[in-house]
Amino acid sequence: MATKLCFVINSLEGGGAERVITNLANHFSDKDCSVTMICLNTAGVRYEINKKVKIINLVKRNDHQSLFNRLRYAYLTFYRLLAVLKKEKPLCTICFMTSANVWAGLCCLILGLPYLVSERTAPAYTLHQYNKLLQWVAFHIYRKSKAIVLPAFEMFKGFKRIKQFETLNNFKTIHNPIHHFSHSNAGTVHSKRFILSVGRLCHEKGFDHLIEAYRNLNLADVDLLISGEGPERASLERQIADLNLKDKVKLIGFKSNLQDYYTQAEVFVLSSRSEGYPNVLVEAMGMGCACVAMDCEFGPSEIIKHGVNGLLVTKGDIVELSLSIDKILNNKYLRRKFSEKAKSINETNSIERISANWEQLIMS
Repeated sequence: MATKLCFVINSLEGGGAERVITNLANHFSDKDCSVTMICLNTAGVRYEINKKVKIINLVKRNDHQSLFNRLRYAYLTFYRLLAVLKKEKPLCTICFMTSANVWAGLCCLILGLPYLVSERTAPAYTLHQYNKLLQWVAFHIYRKSKAIVLPAFEMFKGFKRIKQFETLNNFKTIHNPIHHFSHSNAGTVHSKRFILSVGRLCHEKGFDHLIEAYRNLNLADVDLLISGEGPERASLERQIADLNLKDKVKLIGFKSNLQDYYTQAEVFVLSSRSEGYPNVLVEAMGMGCACVAMDCEFGPSEIIKHGVNGLLVTKGDIVELSLSIDKILNNKYLRRKFSEKAKSINETNSIERISANWEQLIMS
């Protein structure tokens, strides 16, 4: 009988955690495991998922967040998730992101099923935002999991800042696997040379800092392209207009052919205020793009060795960010060196190597 695994996440609508969990589900289904992907919220699937993976959507989320709707959503999520896990009886349930960790962990505790929880971003934007009661609930769920899987080693420090979590000792670091894109296309994606950044258009990603840093450079022949969607789009559009950069800075939306942008970009920039373990940085390096990254909590310093395979910038230092981008733009030798060194991430973060770590944890 095939080993049964369940993966649980909010949705597969798009994002770094969604790409990672999709890659893992595909990998284990290729190894003849019976894999079920449970999405708490009904949404479109942005990533290619193996036909052998069964996808179950639990609840269509209502945007009208009245007390009644929130209670109804909570009840349906819990009841339906409990029913699915009771029916599947997986060897292990692998949960990604805080709300999925809490719901699935609670159900697994009730059913006596083993589970893993995984936080994918800085706790300042997740568990630190919870009230004391929810933190207490999360603590007990996390404490009884097989492990709390973090993509960056330093992330555990963020959890230790919550008093209850100081006593937890079941943290495990497994870096994100690199995503293998299909081959790049021959066509040019943009008519001019360009700097690239990718991510959800939200405050944490620091695109406002990047736009300001780009303005400081006053480049005549190099544009800035930002790929992604999110709640900060209107605010970023206003900033671009206020700085008279509408012809130079383009918000290009979600792209399915990111590999073409990575291979044709002069520089890739990660301007985040916080991270978990930035997939887009790993992807860009894997495609041989010279990279600059803010040295934010957490992840970039575990991916980039400053001056060897890219440049790290002091968090929030917009002047240093401008200078670092300029340094790579105007030094072909440095750009070529970083490009070649960056590609080694294809080995260190291969899906085979990373999945072996997950497999060892799941089967233990």
